[in-house]
Amino acid sequence: MVTEVVWACVFTALSWWLGTGVILWLDRLPARSFRFSLAGWTVLLALSFWGVAHSMQEVSVFNAYLAFGSVILMWGWHELAFLTGWITGPRKTPLDAGATGWPRFVQSVQVMLYHELGLLANFAVLWWMQEGQPSHVAICTYALLWFMRLSAKLNLFFGVPQNGAQYLPAHLKYLASYFRSMRGMSLWFVLSMGVAMGTWFWLVWLAQQGLEVDAFDFSDN
Repeated sequence: MVTEVVWACVFTALSWWLGTGVILWLDRLPARSFRFSLAGWTVLLALSFWGVAHSMQEVSVFNAYLAFGSVILMWGWHELAFLTGWITGPRKTPLDAGATGWPRFVQSVQVMLYHELGLLANFAVLWWMQEGQPSHVAICTYALLWFMRLSAKLNLFFGVPQNGAQYLPAHLKYLASYFRSMRGMSLWFVLSMGVAMGTWFWLVWLAQQGLEVDAFDFSDN
Protein backbone atom coordinates (compact mmCIF):
# COMPACT_ATOMS: atom_id res chain seq x y z
CA MET A 1 0.00 0.00 0.00
CA VAL A 2 2.76 2.46 0.97
CA THR A 3 4.73 1.62 -2.18
CA GLU A 4 1.67 2.26 -4.36
CA VAL A 5 1.12 5.66 -2.74
CA VAL A 6 4.79 6.60 -3.19
CA TRP A 7 4.74 5.66 -6.88
CA ALA A 8 1.50 7.59 -7.36
CA CYS A 9 3.10 10.69 -5.80
CA VAL A 10 6.21 10.31 -7.96
CA PHE A 11 4.12 9.91 -11.12
CA THR A 12 2.01 12.94 -10.22
CA ALA A 13 5.04 15.16 -9.54
CA LEU A 14 6.90 14.06 -12.67
CA SER A 15 3.85 14.50 -14.89
CA TRP A 16 3.16 17.99 -13.60
CA TRP A 17 6.69 19.37 -13.50
CA LEU A 18 7.85 17.69 -16.71
CA GLY A 19 4.78 19.01 -18.53
CA THR A 20 5.34 22.49 -17.08
CA GLY A 21 9.01 22.45 -18.09
CA VAL A 22 8.25 21.40 -21.66
CA ILE A 23 5.58 24.11 -22.04
CA LEU A 24 7.88 26.84 -20.68
CA TRP A 25 10.66 25.67 -23.00
CA LEU A 26 8.37 25.71 -26.05
CA ASP A 27 7.10 29.16 -25.08
CA ARG A 28 10.63 30.54 -25.08
CA LEU A 29 11.39 29.38 -28.59
CA PRO A 30 11.08 31.91 -31.47
CA ALA A 31 7.49 32.92 -32.16
CA ARG A 32 7.64 31.33 -35.62
CA SER A 33 7.81 27.92 -33.90
CA PHE A 34 4.53 28.39 -32.01
CA ARG A 35 2.34 27.06 -34.82
CA PHE A 36 4.34 23.84 -34.93
CA SER A 37 4.32 23.47 -31.15
CA LEU A 38 0.56 23.94 -31.03
CA ALA A 39 0.00 21.57 -33.93
CA GLY A 40 2.06 18.88 -32.21
CA TRP A 41 0.28 19.38 -28.89
CA THR A 42 -3.07 19.28 -30.64
CA VAL A 43 -2.24 15.72 -31.63
CA LEU A 44 -1.52 15.02 -27.96
CA LEU A 45 -4.83 16.68 -27.10
CA ALA A 46 -6.69 14.26 -29.34
CA LEU A 47 -4.84 11.33 -27.76
CA SER A 48 -5.66 12.67 -24.29
CA PHE A 49 -9.39 12.59 -25.04
CA TRP A 50 -9.00 8.98 -26.17
CA GLY A 51 -7.10 8.19 -22.96
CA VAL A 52 -9.75 9.86 -20.81
CA ALA A 53 -12.56 8.00 -22.60
CA HIS A 54 -10.79 4.68 -22.01
CA SER A 55 -10.00 5.47 -18.36
CA MET A 56 -13.62 6.26 -17.56
CA GLN A 57 -14.82 2.79 -18.53
CA GLU A 58 -13.42 0.90 -15.54
CA VAL A 59 -12.17 1.64 -12.01
CA SER A 60 -8.59 0.35 -11.84
CA VAL A 61 -5.11 1.49 -10.88
CA PHE A 62 -4.00 1.57 -14.52
CA ASN A 63 -6.99 3.69 -15.54
CA ALA A 64 -6.30 6.10 -12.68
CA TYR A 65 -2.77 6.67 -14.01
CA LEU A 66 -4.10 6.92 -17.56
CA ALA A 67 -6.76 9.43 -16.53
CA PHE A 68 -4.32 11.67 -14.67
CA GLY A 69 -1.69 11.60 -17.41
CA SER A 70 -4.28 12.28 -20.10
CA VAL A 71 -5.72 15.27 -18.21
CA ILE A 72 -2.20 16.70 -17.75
CA LEU A 73 -1.73 16.56 -21.54
CA MET A 74 -5.17 18.11 -22.00
CA TRP A 75 -4.42 20.88 -19.53
CA GLY A 76 -1.04 21.44 -21.14
CA TRP A 77 -2.68 22.26 -24.46
CA HIS A 78 -4.69 25.06 -22.85
CA GLU A 79 -1.59 26.39 -21.07
CA LEU A 80 0.47 26.38 -24.26
CA ALA A 81 -2.35 28.04 -26.21
CA PHE A 82 -2.45 30.79 -23.58
CA LEU A 83 1.28 31.32 -23.12
CA THR A 84 1.91 31.51 -26.86
CA GLY A 85 -0.77 34.21 -27.05
CA TRP A 86 -3.04 32.16 -29.31
CA ILE A 87 -6.01 31.96 -26.92
CA THR A 88 -6.02 34.77 -24.35
CA GLY A 89 -8.78 37.36 -24.37
CA PRO A 90 -10.19 40.34 -26.30
CA ARG A 91 -7.95 42.77 -24.41
CA LYS A 92 -4.23 42.67 -25.23
CA THR A 93 -3.03 45.91 -23.65
CA PRO A 94 -1.78 46.85 -20.15
CA LEU A 95 -4.14 47.81 -17.36
CA ASP A 96 -5.39 51.37 -17.63
CA ALA A 97 -3.44 53.74 -15.39
CA GLY A 98 -5.22 54.28 -12.09
CA ALA A 99 -7.79 51.53 -12.65
CA THR A 100 -8.96 50.01 -9.37
CA GLY A 101 -11.89 48.06 -8.00
CA TRP A 102 -14.50 46.93 -10.49
CA PRO A 103 -12.86 48.48 -13.61
CA ARG A 104 -9.62 46.64 -12.76
CA PHE A 105 -11.51 43.38 -12.31
CA VAL A 106 -13.35 43.77 -15.65
CA GLN A 107 -10.13 44.50 -17.53
CA SER A 108 -8.42 41.57 -15.79
CA VAL A 109 -11.17 39.24 -16.99
CA GLN A 110 -10.94 40.63 -20.51
CA VAL A 111 -7.26 39.72 -20.91
CA MET A 112 -7.96 35.99 -20.37
CA LEU A 113 -11.66 35.57 -21.16
CA TYR A 114 -11.29 33.30 -24.20
CA HIS A 115 -8.86 31.07 -22.32
CA GLU A 116 -11.28 30.65 -19.43
CA LEU A 117 -14.16 29.90 -21.79
CA GLY A 118 -11.99 27.26 -23.46
CA LEU A 119 -11.31 25.59 -20.11
CA LEU A 120 -15.02 25.57 -19.30
CA ALA A 121 -15.87 24.14 -22.73
CA ASN A 122 -13.34 21.35 -22.13
CA PHE A 123 -14.95 20.61 -18.78
CA ALA A 124 -18.38 20.45 -20.42
CA VAL A 125 -17.06 17.86 -22.88
CA LEU A 126 -15.63 15.80 -20.00
CA TRP A 127 -18.96 16.03 -18.18
CA TRP A 128 -20.71 14.70 -21.29
CA MET A 129 -18.16 11.90 -21.66
CA GLN A 130 -18.55 10.96 -17.99
CA GLU A 131 -22.26 10.16 -18.31
CA GLY A 132 -22.83 6.57 -17.19
CA GLN A 133 -19.11 5.81 -16.73
CA PRO A 134 -17.84 4.38 -13.39
CA SER A 135 -14.39 6.01 -13.08
CA HIS A 136 -14.33 9.71 -12.21
CA VAL A 137 -10.58 10.26 -11.86
CA ALA A 138 -10.23 12.29 -15.06
CA ILE A 139 -13.02 14.78 -14.46
CA CYS A 140 -12.12 15.16 -10.78
CA THR A 141 -8.49 15.83 -11.75
CA TYR A 142 -9.54 18.43 -14.29
CA ALA A 143 -11.89 20.11 -11.80
CA LEU A 144 -9.12 20.21 -9.18
CA LEU A 145 -6.69 21.81 -11.65
CA TRP A 146 -9.31 24.39 -12.61
CA PHE A 147 -10.00 25.36 -9.01
CA MET A 148 -6.26 25.59 -8.33
CA ARG A 149 -5.78 27.84 -11.34
CA LEU A 150 -8.73 30.05 -10.39
CA SER A 151 -7.35 30.39 -6.88
CA ALA A 152 -3.93 31.35 -8.26
CA LYS A 153 -5.46 34.01 -10.51
CA LEU A 154 -7.43 35.50 -7.64
CA ASN A 155 -4.27 35.58 -5.53
CA LEU A 156 -2.51 37.53 -8.30
CA PHE A 157 -5.49 39.89 -8.43
CA PHE A 158 -5.66 40.53 -4.67
CA GLY A 159 -1.90 40.55 -4.23
CA VAL A 160 1.00 38.28 -3.31
CA PRO A 161 4.59 38.99 -2.19
CA GLN A 162 6.07 37.41 -5.35
CA ASN A 163 3.85 37.48 -8.43
CA GLY A 164 6.25 35.84 -10.91
CA ALA A 165 5.88 38.60 -13.52
CA GLN A 166 9.54 38.13 -14.45
CA TYR A 167 8.71 34.74 -15.96
CA LEU A 168 6.21 36.09 -18.48
CA PRO A 169 7.28 35.76 -22.13
CA ALA A 170 7.89 38.98 -24.03
CA HIS A 171 4.58 38.86 -25.93
CA LEU A 172 2.64 38.63 -22.65
CA LYS A 173 4.54 41.24 -20.62
CA TYR A 174 1.42 43.42 -20.55
CA LEU A 175 -0.16 40.90 -18.15
CA ALA A 176 2.25 42.02 -15.42
CA SER A 177 0.31 45.28 -15.09
CA TYR A 178 -2.69 43.28 -13.86
CA PHE A 179 -0.74 41.58 -11.05
CA ARG A 180 -0.67 43.12 -7.61
CA SER A 181 2.32 42.87 -5.30
CA MET A 182 2.12 43.31 -1.54
CA ARG A 183 4.41 42.72 1.40
CA GLY A 184 2.09 40.62 3.50
CA MET A 185 -0.53 38.00 2.77
CA SER A 186 -3.99 38.91 1.56
CA LEU A 187 -7.11 37.48 3.20
CA TRP A 188 -7.79 35.47 0.04
CA PHE A 189 -4.32 33.90 0.24
CA VAL A 190 -4.97 32.75 3.79
CA LEU A 191 -8.42 31.42 2.94
CA SER A 192 -7.35 29.68 -0.27
CA MET A 193 -4.35 28.03 1.40
CA GLY A 194 -6.54 26.96 4.31
CA VAL A 195 -9.08 25.36 1.98
CA ALA A 196 -6.31 23.71 -0.06
CA MET A 197 -4.69 22.21 3.03
CA GLY A 198 -8.04 21.11 4.40
CA THR A 199 -8.89 19.42 1.10
CA TRP A 200 -5.51 17.68 1.05
CA PHE A 201 -5.96 16.30 4.58
CA TRP A 202 -9.48 15.17 3.68
CA LEU A 203 -8.24 13.31 0.59
CA VAL A 204 -5.43 11.68 2.58
CA TRP A 205 -7.93 10.56 5.22
CA LEU A 206 -10.23 9.11 2.56
CA ALA A 207 -7.31 7.25 1.01
CA GLN A 208 -6.37 5.77 4.38
CA GLN A 209 -9.94 4.66 4.92
CA GLY A 210 -10.00 3.02 1.50
CA LEU A 211 -12.95 5.12 0.42
CA GLU A 212 -13.69 6.26 -3.12
CA VAL A 213 -14.07 10.00 -3.68
CA ASP A 214 -17.30 10.39 -5.63
CA ALA A 215 -17.37 14.10 -6.28
CA PHE A 216 -19.89 13.93 -9.11
CA ASP A 217 -22.97 11.75 -9.49
CA PHE A 218 -23.51 10.87 -13.14
CA SER A 219 -25.88 7.98 -12.54
CA ASP A 220 -29.24 7.87 -14.23
CA ASN A 221 -31.04 7.33 -10.92
